[in-house]
Amino acid sequence: MPRRTFFLLAVTLVCISLASLAVNLRGDSHQKRAITLLDPSLNLPFSDGIVAGNTLFVAGQEGTDPKGALADGIGPQTQAALDNISKIVKQAGFEMSDVASVTVFLADIHDFPEMNKVYRTMFPDPKPARATVQVAALVNGAKIEISAIAVKTRK
Repeated sequence: MPRRTFFLLAVTLVCISLASLAVNLRGDSHQKRAITLLDPSLNLPFSDGIVAGNTLFVAGQEGTDPKGALADGIGPQTQAALDNISKIVKQAGFEMSDVASVTVFLADIHDFPEMNKVYRTMFPDPKPARATVQVAALVNGAKIEISAIAVKTRK
């Protein structure tokens, strides 16, 4: 194994260990609950969100309406995906201002400007950290999928 690969692997393992230790020291590592927007009878193999301690992990949300139909176009799909994230965040007892990190997956990177117009209206300042990437394809032929991580800070 090359030294660089070994070093990166070692650093990653140390970071994971420290994060796990921090959760255990807070004493809330065993509190985990699922947030579901979709009909449970669909028996999907994932949750829309998972709350673990003071952190909410939001699964990738496509631009669908409550019945699962995709909105038409990147702007409406972005709005619908972010609306779904907002519902999950609120159902979990968090606020959009608690969102710390967002990952945006685009089927076409040329949709970036239009997606960004809608995106910027959904989060208060300071905006969450964000990564945006183009992917080969998304489920259901979606143009966008967005996932998020929210953290409640102690005040």
